[in-house]
Amino acid sequence: MTKTELVSEVAERTGLTKVDAERAVKALVDTVTDCLKKGDSLTIVGFGTFSVSQRAARTGKNPRTGEKLEIAAVTTPKFKPGKSLKDAVN
Repeated sequence: MTKTELVSEVAERTGLTKVDAERAVKALVDTVTDCLKKGDSLTIVGFGTFSVSQRAARTGKNPRTGEKLEIAAVTTPKFKPGKSLKDAVN
């Protein structure tokens, strides 16, 4: 499903116009992004938890040349699905 399809589905299920549904979807995405930028986590009960994870710096290896290289530490977003979401998928 693409963002456009998501907006159409939200509009259909809620009775909102597509413009209002797009604003709602954008607001949700922006809120999750802002929350993660601050290093906080966001839990939607029954759906899941968005959080950030720290990945430490490490030494890697170029598979073509075998040369060792340093891979920098990064902060990455994580999503842990909630029980209700897992049950619905299974």
